[in-house]
Amino acid sequence: MASTEAAAAAEPPPTKSLMAHLHDWGSSSLPPSLLATLITALHARPLRPLPLALFTPPLLFSSYLNLAGYPTGAAGLAAAWSGLYAVLALRRRQPLRGRLSIRGAVRGAAVGLGAANCVAGGWVYSRGDFRRDEEARVERNRWGSKEE
Repeated sequence: MASTEAAAAAEPPPTKSLMAHLHDWGSSSLPPSLLATLITALHARPLRPLPLALFTPPLLFSSYLNLAGYPTGAAGLAAAWSGLYAVLALRRRQPLRGRLSIRGAVRGAAVGLGAANCVAGGWVYSRGDFRRDEEARVERNRWGSKEE
């Protein structure tokens, strides 16, 4: 008996496929809020109000939607705004000196995270099912009892 428990404990857990990791990334509420944090860090000082007002609220709203039980819609919203930020940020050219600074590293992380969010969110949105999300929300009943 003890040998079977030890053998079961010694087996490595099953590895996840790339698509499973991509689905987990796209259906998480953390990456859009992390991108919103990086965008705020980049554009708050010196103050550039347009990127702050244009990108941060939709990304934070997509995190809220995900936590409220709308993972497919949240993934689509995060994919769209993250991809748009990555494309627009790549249009700005940085000199080599600007790339090799802390600000350049944060900018590179924001662009990379935007691209990753775009791919993962697009994957989740394309594979998502709004009807299944609705059933999960009703089953979870997070916001109180509904009279039926």
